[in-house]
Amino acid sequence: MANTKSALKRAQLAVVRTKRNAAVKSKVKTAARKVQKAVAAGKAEEATKALPQAASVIDRAASKGVLHKRTAARKKARLARQINRISG
Repeated sequence: MANTKSALKRAQLAVVRTKRNAAVKSKVKTAARKVQKAVAAGKAEEATKALPQAASVIDRAASKGVLHKRTAARKKARLARQINRISG
């Protein structure tokens, strides 16, 4: 356990931030899963509608520092590529 007041505060903040980051990551996974389900079902139109929403969630996670900007770009590109495969 932390010995100083400031170290104790940092430990408490780490717990709060970990929970918040987990929630943001969960939203990212849910949004991506929505796109992937539509792709798997062959519903190109539904997947195309879900992609901008997923991209928004991913960008928000990147801006908060939960995801690295390149990780966010890679996730968006992979989702877009999946949609392009079933559309084209």
